[in-house]
Amino acid sequence: MTPDLMEEGAKRLALHEGYDFDGLQTESGGREAGYGRLSTSGEVDVTHGRILYLEDVSVSFDGFKAINKLSLDIAPGELRCIIGPNGAGKTTMMDIITGKTRPDSGTVFFGSTIDLLRHKEFEIAQLGIGRKFQKPTVFEHLSVFENLELALKTNKGVKSSMLFKLDSEQSDRLSEILHTINLEDSVTRLAGNLSHGQKQWLEIGMLLMQDPKLLLLDEPVAGMTDEETARTAELFLTLKGKHSLMVVEHDMSFIRTISEIVTVLCDGSVLAQGTLDEVQADERVIEVYLGR
Repeated sequence: MTPDLMEEGAKRLALHEGYDFDGLQTESGGREAGYGRLSTSGEVDVTHGRILYLEDVSVSFDGFKAINKLSLDIAPGELRCIIGPNGAGKTTMMDIITGKTRPDSGTVFFGSTIDLLRHKEFEIAQLGIGRKFQKPTVFEHLSVFENLELALKTNKGVKSSMLFKLDSEQSDRLSEILHTINLEDSVTRLAGNLSHGQKQWLEIGMLLMQDPKLLLLDEPVAGMTDEETARTAELFLTLKGKHSLMVVEHDMSFIRTISEIVTVLCDGSVLAQGTLDEVQADERVIEVYLGR
């Protein structure tokens, strides 16, 4: 989550529209899903049991096909791990979901009715999709408390900001997030003085203050100590069920701790999918990613 995206998201200009689609299907993991309901403003329709659908998505850059007919779906509350070699299309896939990159073809839906390809980046953030990049982005000259306070869904106008005071509900929410990200004892510390892992947790906390329904997390434990990595695994398992999570990571020990379903990307499409043991035993995955 970059500061400029937070600022754009705070403008609260998202326009929710409903579209009626019939006959679309997703085949990821052997499941089927269709679209057949009109959306209600502010509602993500998960009637069909999926919160995110990518269907036959492709995009090329200067002749290079970064994403190649990619189909993928995620259930509400699921923690999905995405692995694959460098250049497999993992970051590009997240760029497409969040509106940073427009695909050449295919469909991308948030729930059964929200066509993400019709929305801009800041609108997608307001719809309930939060993204965390590999490098933590926090306001280092502000305290942990002030970072979380800024991330609240409030009017960011100058006058409103000057007069703003936390109400009891917001204060309780902030305290809850501090506990969730294990920074209760660092509430007054400047964000710049936190460890790398603590900065990662703080940024996740800032995303949680926006109450996202889907979190996209890019290599969240890169550069962390073993203790920080273990605490991050605990954090993600706590968030699972309350939120849907898509976690891109290379650390197989971390993946084993948190994963149920693992999707392997290669050359812009799904190479394999299943439990970690299943994909690690797949000869194709061994050949292109894990090695022998």
